[in-house]
Amino acid sequence: MRTGKSGAKSMANTKKAVRAASFERNTTETRIAIDLVIEGSGIYKITTGIRFFDHMLELFARHGAFNLELKCEGDLDVDQHHSVEDVGIALGEAIDRALGDKRGILRAGYFVMPMDETLAIAAVDLSGRAAFAVDTKVRTRLVGDMQSELITDFFEGFARGARANVHVKIMYGRSNHHKIEAIFKAFARALRVACSRDKQLGEMLPSTKGLL
Repeated sequence: MRTGKSGAKSMANTKKAVRAASFERNTTETRIAIDLVIEGSGIYKITTGIRFFDHMLELFARHGAFNLELKCEGDLDVDQHHSVEDVGIALGEAIDRALGDKRGILRAGYFVMPMDETLAIAAVDLSGRAAFAVDTKVRTRLVGDMQSELITDFFEGFARGARANVHVKIMYGRSNHHKIEAIFKAFARALRVACSRDKQLGEMLPSTKGLL
């Protein structure tokens, strides 16, 4: 078997750069620091001041196989809305930055996630256009310490930040906790597919428009 400089170079060329983003997003309402690695192993360190929201983001990191460090200091004395929405925007923007020009990605992904008696569906298209549709079927005001209506605001924020289509829906279920948790797991796994590299199309842009 022949080895040498040409062989070493060939092996080096097969290695792909790790896609990552790190930045701060500060407003008069929230201060967010985020570090994201797409090619991660589900390692996370997350603090938002809303423990149930932290847990959902932890699930997002683990099921998406992303490494995620995120700290949000928000005006929780006013309401949870600013923190949840701005975290969604920052997380979406981190994905968008990490993917760069989006060449060589699958672009779209979906996942059907069962969780005990609950079934959730998520579909994501990193299309360059922000759109969202959310149906949690949660009717209680609070789940844990989080205002349940803000789940929609999170996904709207993510869609804006990532410039993506995001659709999440509960098909059926009983537990409100399970409904939200299943949505976040399905979303993470759908996004994981969308961010994955396309072995068949290689570095081609997954669009006929020439831009995403």
